[in-house]
Amino acid sequence: MLNLTFQYPAWYLIFCAVLGLGFALILYYKDSTFLEKDPNYRRVLAVLRGLAATLIAVLLMSPLLKSKTTETKKPIIVMAQDQSESISATTDEVKMKIYQTNFENLKSELSKNYEVHDYAFGSEFREKVTFENKDKVTDISAVLKSAYDLYSGQNLGAIILATDGIYNEGTNPLYAAEKLTAPVFTIALGDTTPKKDLLIKKVLVNNIAYLGDKFSMQIDVAAKNSAGSNTTLSVSQISAEGKKIVHQSPINITGNTFFTTKEIILDADKAGVQKYVISVSQLNGEMTAINNTKEIFIDVVDGRQKILLLANSPHPDLTTIREALSENKNYQIFTEFVGDAGKLKFSDYDLVVLHQLPSKTNDISAVLKQLSERKTARLFIVGSQTDIGKFNMSQSLLNIIGDGRNLNDVQAKIGSEFNLFGVADNVSKEIGNFPPLTAPFGDFKSVGNAQILLYQKIGKIDTKYPLLMLGEQTDDSKIGILSAEGVWKWRLFDFLQHQNASLFDGIISKTTQYLTVKEDKRKFRVAMPKNVFKENENIDFSAELYNDNYELLNDADVKMLVRDAQKKEFNFTFNKTSNKTYSLNAGFFPAGDYSYKSNVTNAKGEQLVFEGKFSIQAINIELSETTADFSLLRAISQKFGGKTVIPTEISSIAELIRNKNNIKPVIYETSKTQNIINYKWIFGLLLLLLGSEWFLRRYWGGY
Repeated sequence: MLNLTFQYPAWYLIFCAVLGLGFALILYYKDSTFLEKDPNYRRVLAVLRGLAATLIAVLLMSPLLKSKTTETKKPIIVMAQDQSESISATTDEVKMKIYQTNFENLKSELSKNYEVHDYAFGSEFREKVTFENKDKVTDISAVLKSAYDLYSGQNLGAIILATDGIYNEGTNPLYAAEKLTAPVFTIALGDTTPKKDLLIKKVLVNNIAYLGDKFSMQIDVAAKNSAGSNTTLSVSQISAEGKKIVHQSPINITGNTFFTTKEIILDADKAGVQKYVISVSQLNGEMTAINNTKEIFIDVVDGRQKILLLANSPHPDLTTIREALSENKNYQIFTEFVGDAGKLKFSDYDLVVLHQLPSKTNDISAVLKQLSERKTARLFIVGSQTDIGKFNMSQSLLNIIGDGRNLNDVQAKIGSEFNLFGVADNVSKEIGNFPPLTAPFGDFKSVGNAQILLYQKIGKIDTKYPLLMLGEQTDDSKIGILSAEGVWKWRLFDFLQHQNASLFDGIISKTTQYLTVKEDKRKFRVAMPKNVFKENENIDFSAELYNDNYELLNDADVKMLVRDAQKKEFNFTFNKTSNKTYSLNAGFFPAGDYSYKSNVTNAKGEQLVFEGKFSIQAINIELSETTADFSLLRAISQKFGGKTVIPTEISSIAELIRNKNNIKPVIYETSKTQNIINYKWIFGLLLLLLGSEWFLRRYWGGY
């Protein structure tokens, strides 16, 4: 509907008409140009000029054209169907076909009066219901949250939720989407009859163990309606050599509702990703044996780094550093004194802490030679027993000018230009309050390629003398230097101030991490976020290719071959990214063990290869609990003002929705106001009037 309004009183149109008439009369009333012509010539020209003048005058009144449009929006009905494995596990194929037909009929019936959107859910909330029932997990809360997010600003009439009430991901659906105002009608699928069932409910174990250690595995076993039965719990290790039983124990089921927890200790005796199968023997008359077995994967790491604390003599610093590093399970700490250095095999260690060595009484040139030859990382701690001259010759980062006989009390100040690793803000603020350490008196000069984490503060004077510095020597070996002793006071002070020693331990841990991390010099690398995936997870790879200057490039094509345990092969090509790297989304893989081999030919024609392994873990969580929870569905419907129906009553939902007074169409009215001068046809009309007048005057000989 269109409405014309003016910003001035409408009776002003009379003046516009008078103005147009007057303009035409002035121009043509006494015009003698067409005296010899038919009088109608002048009348036609006068009308054209009068209309044009009148129209221009009207436009000067800023007329507005208001339009109103109305749109009727039908109520939106969201139909959400559970497509997890637990649905098909308790519903036979014939009943599922009947239910599928009834579901489609309900959708067709509702579509006559409502806007219907159907969604599937399980591991994710998605469009299009297929009734395949293959999802490995169920998240009911995601349905209510997603429906609210998608349609809260629209005319959401109702949600129809078809599920068995079993959820194993997300939050309790009763507390999801609290702002949802639409009624929720639930279709109760599945079977609530408790059946005889024995299952491995949960297995708790660390995903990572270290080679040579023992690790604990906690197994929860449950049983229903199986009182008086006996079963055997078995743990088997699966490898290329076959299946090896590593634990067995009997379980007596003492009640119809039975639960027990078994804790077993196993040896991590083989490096790599190890597969274990935990199972309980099947009972007579048991509903299903699928949930009697669980597979787990443990990454046994042969990567624990060995750190040697080699000291000139006993000192409280040694215990302090040992305690700080022992918090990290990646480290094995050994303490030895220089007199026993002859029996040590230094190639076994990733980092050697040299406490007050070389000293005035012990020459360790043979030890230093071995460490240099193997490029072993070293951390020097300088103190009153250190031979300053020999220390200066032992490394190429720091030169101390002094004899070491006199000592200074020094405090610490954070170096502002240090960037080898991040330092927490609270460390920067509080390190200056830590007690002073004892450093040799002298002139400290940084002479090598190093960065200074801590400077010495002597009294109230901030110096440029390094207190803790880190860097690399010309032979690429990493070196750290703490040019003072007495760090035991720092850890004790930290503990007294904060009831923990996290600040001090953080400094020692990050320093150690920098020194022990070995730089990867390979020019072609392939990485994965982890080695063990669930079967519903995408497998993503990333790759990097470097030239001789270790600059990233991705001009060449990177190929990958993935092979499963049965030697079936899958070929892929990596995608090239804008930041000069490679990426590959290989999709989903069935449960099992896989190996991969990537290759690329660089600009020099060299064939570079990278190999690795990963495992896919089966998910049977949907089959571990198959007894439907109708009480949850009734609670959801009651909370949101709906009703729960069984599959045979599904057609009644259409009538229930029609009887809801608040599920009605909504009429939306939109008003739009626009200045009429913005319409191009107005300009065209003016051009037509004035152009016609000009043409006729020329045609009739008026010019």
